Amino acid sequence: MESRESSRFAGFPVAALDFYDDLEVDNTRAFWEAHKQVYAEAVRRPMEALVAALEPEFGKAKVFRPHRDVRFSKDKTPYKTHQGAFVAAGEATGWYVELSPRGTRVGAGFYDASGPRLAAIREAMARRTSGEALARLLDGYRSGGWEVAGDRLKTSPRGYDAGHPRIELLRHKQLFVGRPYGFEPEAIGPGLLDRVREDWRELRPLVEWIADAARGA
Repeated sequence: MESRESSRFAGFPVAALDFYDDLEVDNTRAFWEAHKQVYAEAVRRPMEALVAALEPEFGKAKVFRPHRDVRFSKDKTPYKTHQGAFVAAGEATGWYVELSPRGTRVGAGFYDASGPRLAAIREAMARRTSGEALARLLDGYRSGGWEVAGDRLKTSPRGYDAGHPRIELLRHKQLFVGRPYGFEPEAIGPGLLDRVREDWRELRPLVEWIADAARGA
């Protein structure tokens, strides 16, 4: 059994970035089989240690599997070229951290919503008090260097006038806020743990707003 000391997050080795650089060039089963030990030791194990350290405050994370679901995709490459982990605070809502050839990044928000759930979120966006609170949150994130993203309708959602003061928010089918850290030593080293923790704390008001809205609170 692995000791607590050895399972502490010590950063991602440069070998993790090299692994994904090479996988982007040669995304084949042959490459994966020849390098799966590198994935296990340089990517998977550090990611599991990172989210385990965050678990007491944020909850248990799902560390995503490396295989792509290619059933309905034209792109049949078998492996993801990034490693993500997600802590849920509601259905398809929560915090995210990722490692890829471009380094690490963090974010939070909701990436999917059923019809009734999306309708509840839009109702909260449309209401003056809750909608303006969300708009202020997002403005604050933008001012702090965060990126606000998510798929949006090109037209107004059914039941909402194009002149609504928050029509741009109402067009969102997804909503997440994130930022990249890059691949410098401070972005992949042991200090990444504190960086993710602080940024996830900063994103907590967004996660809570979405979770409350989806419940109709």
